[in-house]
Amino acid sequence: MNKFLEEIEKNLIQDNNYKYLIDGLKTTLSVTAISLILALVIGMFIAIIKDYDKNLEDNDKGIKYILIKILARISNIFVTIVRGTPSTIQLLIVYNVILANTDSLFLVAIVTFTINSSAYMSEVFRGGINSVDKGEIEAARSLGLSYEKTAKLVVIPQAMKNSLPALGNEVITLFKETSISGFIGLVDLTRGAGIIISRTFSAGIPYFAAALIYLIVVLLLEKIFKKLEERMAHD
Repeated sequence: MNKFLEEIEKNLIQDNNYKYLIDGLKTTLSVTAISLILALVIGMFIAIIKDYDKNLEDNDKGIKYILIKILARISNIFVTIVRGTPSTIQLLIVYNVILANTDSLFLVAIVTFTINSSAYMSEVFRGGINSVDKGEIEAARSLGLSYEKTAKLVVIPQAMKNSLPALGNEVITLFKETSISGFIGLVDLTRGAGIIISRTFSAGIPYFAAALIYLIVVLLLEKIFKKLEERMAHD
């Protein structure tokens, strides 16, 4: 027991090494939060475009028809590529190719995880949209509502509610996925543990401490989404 406490003091207390974990956690949470907000917007946009394309009628012609068709094809290609390639490769491509001239590792991480998560979010929302009762959609359209108003008033609110369990899983996945940011040198939570190891030459305590922090945050996220699901179920 004394040996274990000595290891904790050596790895975390001594020289204030724990601050590397705290600072790393702040970076991880910031990347997760910003990427999540952007991914939610882009993912919903892609899901709506793909649903709009599916519901286009033959007499829907003109610029809007062509634009929706083009955006739907681009969206399909985007989702296929992102979901079919590893997030680590995406991170390295953004770092070494797309944003090769930037000095902001934080920006690289945000762009990468926004791209990655938005593809998965779009499929989550698309599943939520498809789960909406077709009768309600047809009733709204029969009342003279356009697709846009039907989507805004009927489809999207229910799709969000139906997507919540899968959305919670994606948020947790996004949070954990940010742990690869250390590949480009961003000092996130995982990288913070690595810095401690380079100072103390002991891997056990830093990695277990980082894992514990990840676990605590994931449990908190699960609890938050469970509460949201319960509240929305009663509404």
